[in-house]
Amino acid sequence: MSGTETVTPSRPAPAATGPAPRTGRRPGPTGTRAPYLFLTPSLLLFGVFSLFPIVAAVLMSTQQGAVLGQTEYVGGDNYQRMVDDPLFWTALRNTLVFTAATVPLSMVIGLLLALMLNRPMPGRALLRTVFFTPMVVSGVGVGMVMAWIFNGDYGVLNNVLAAAGLPRGEWLTSPDTGMVTVVLAVLWTRVGFCMVLYLAALQSIPHNLLEAASLDGAGAWQRFRHVVVPQLSPTTFFLLVVNVVFSLQAFDLLYVLTGGGPGFATTVLIQYIYRSAFANGEMGYASALGVVSTLLLITFTLLRWYLGRNDEDNR
Repeated sequence: MSGTETVTPSRPAPAATGPAPRTGRRPGPTGTRAPYLFLTPSLLLFGVFSLFPIVAAVLMSTQQGAVLGQTEYVGGDNYQRMVDDPLFWTALRNTLVFTAATVPLSMVIGLLLALMLNRPMPGRALLRTVFFTPMVVSGVGVGMVMAWIFNGDYGVLNNVLAAAGLPRGEWLTSPDTGMVTVVLAVLWTRVGFCMVLYLAALQSIPHNLLEAASLDGAGAWQRFRHVVVPQLSPTTFFLLVVNVVFSLQAFDLLYVLTGGGPGFATTVLIQYIYRSAFANGEMGYASALGVVSTLLLITFTLLRWYLGRNDEDNR
């Protein structure tokens, strides 16, 4: 075959000069609005049911009157009245005593029960259910049962004491025993809650930590103090805050059991707020009491959070 072939190089295709195809997306960063759209329902619910009532309570605490719209602006007179009100200080003292008694006792007893039920034993599942059941019972139901047990005339406790030859007691009508009775009733309902959370925390502790401590010669108390307690600190912090909130908001059981009596011996701050608002019709003063109660709760929570953070930094 003679001759040579001439290869002509191909030319590149001309660039498209028409408009770019549409992709259905707008120019600019994508997905920046989606988080706000998902957060909007929650933010609306928070604003309507949490933020607005707080703002309304603060505004109402500077007014005097029974109904919003028929009030008179009095500034800080409600707070000055609170300082001069001996019943407020009585209710505050009862609240602090009630909280100081119920919170540590419920947590300590709940931890002891959790340690006991964390070991293999017969009827363990049944015992867990029995101890936790009072937590799901309504406060009104618990109050009625406890009022029947501690009744001074026909109560179960007095009948048992009389059968044993011991003196009967006025558990609900005596200023000396009223608060003790209320604390016992609250402990019966709250111990199971602390037990369940501590039990879940105990079961989440890695076994290799306990085994390593045992191999190093640590005894049972040393393992509990240096291994178990630090591992339980998040649960302890949570239970402390939640139990304080429960104690500051305890109303239904106390109202059914003693009604705040005898006298003001078991009247806590939330009951005094209820009495001022709905029994006396003083919504402004009740709002001021509510603001102070909320500030006490926030102060305690921030203080406990600060102390807990310092403990973690020092470790």
